[in-house]
Amino acid sequence: MKLIRFGDAGREEPGVLLKDGRKIDASGEFNDYDEGFFASGGLESLAEWVAGGCDGGMEIDPLARLGPPVNRPSKIICVGKNYLEHVKEFDGDIPTEPTLFMKATSAWSGPFDDVIIPRGSTKLDYEVELAMVIGQVTSYVDEADALDHVAGYSTFCDFSERSFQKEMGGQWVKGKSCDSFAPMGPWLVTADEIADPQKLRLWTNVNGEMRQNGYTGDMIFSVRQIVSYISRFMTLLPGDVIITGTPSGVAMGMTPPRYLQCGDFVECGVEGLGRLGHRVVALP
Repeated sequence: MKLIRFGDAGREEPGVLLKDGRKIDASGEFNDYDEGFFASGGLESLAEWVAGGCDGGMEIDPLARLGPPVNRPSKIICVGKNYLEHVKEFDGDIPTEPTLFMKATSAWSGPFDDVIIPRGSTKLDYEVELAMVIGQVTSYVDEADALDHVAGYSTFCDFSERSFQKEMGGQWVKGKSCDSFAPMGPWLVTADEIADPQKLRLWTNVNGEMRQNGYTGDMIFSVRQIVSYISRFMTLLPGDVIITGTPSGVAMGMTPPRYLQCGDFVECGVEGLGRLGHRVVALP
C-alpha cells in the first residue's frame, strides 16, 4: 500500500495511490497520517478501506501537489557515515557505532518542492537516503524485532549546507535544518511491500548527470541495527522518521567539489519507493 498526502503546503490531506495508478482522497475516512494515525491502528484500518474499494473516496486531480507522505514528525533522526565508500570519499574513520544527528522538523518538505538556497550559503549539497517511518512506540527494542516497529519506507534527500555544517563549529544540525532541506516521498510504501530493505538501489542525478549510484546492502549498520540502536537513547514515537545514510558521490566528495547552484535540478530515488525532483532556487 502506498500512502500519499496532497494539497497546499501545510494543508495536505491524506490519500492513497492504488495499483492501477489512481490517487484516491482518503480524507473522508482519516484525518491525517500522523502520530495518532499510526498509534491507533490506522494502517490496518486504511488497508481495510482500500480492500473494500475506497468507499466514498474521490479521485484526486492528477496535477495536485504532493506533500510529504506523513505529517510533520516529532523527530527526524539521521545516521551519518553509514556507507563505506561515503566514509572513504572524506578520508574518514569507519564508525564503530552509528553516527547520529537530527534535522529540524521545520525543514519538512514535499517530494517535488523547490529547494531554497539559504542566506549565506556557498556549499549546498545533496544526499539520497532510504527513510523509514516508525509505526509504534519503540524503546529498547532488540534487533530481531526492530523491523516489526517500522510502518513503511520512503525516499529522502538530506540537503546540507556544508559551510554551516563543517566550518562554523558546534554540531551538524545547523547545516542540515534550513527550510526545504528535508523532502520525503512521493509516497510511503508500507513495510509489507518491502521484502528486504537491505536490497534496494538508490541514486541521484543532477541536471541529468548521475552523481550517486548505491545499494542499501552496503550500509555499515543495517536498518535493524539502526532502529535498535537509536531506541536505546530515545523513545521513538509513531510517525517518527529515521534516515539511514547516503552512498558516495556527494558534491563535497568530488575533486573539486561540485556544489549545487541556483537553477540546478536534483532527482533522486530508491528502488520501489519512487523518485524526488527538486529545482534549486534563491531565497525569496
